[in-house]
Amino acid sequence: MANITYRQVADYMIPNLTLPPEETNIRLGKWGMLHKDYLQKHNKVLFTTLLTQGKLYQHCAEIEKQARAMFDTLVAQMKEAEGVTEQLKEENQLEWICRMHNIEAMARETICEDIIHV
Repeated sequence: MANITYRQVADYMIPNLTLPPEETNIRLGKWGMLHKDYLQKHNKVLFTTLLTQGKLYQHCAEIEKQARAMFDTLVAQMKEAEGVTEQLKEENQLEWICRMHNIEAMARETICEDIIHV
């Protein structure tokens, strides 16, 4: 068990928490940051537990990895299902862009519901 030191701020004793070395090397992308923010606002118990155990960034990095893979898979599947092809891109770029934006928005919404906001 780790020794925790405290500092006094007014009438409160605040723990001096630092991240373990392996946590400081992890860089989170969009999905990892969204999940971290969600935990911080909506699941404070899990957020605090992961933070004090030094596993918060590792957990969010795993969510990032899962979300990226899911995004790529969903976009590819939806493109195929809706007939968004390179031929459409060559023939009608504006239509292709609109349809791709819709597909990516649906994929982002699915990821937020299934992975990020859990």
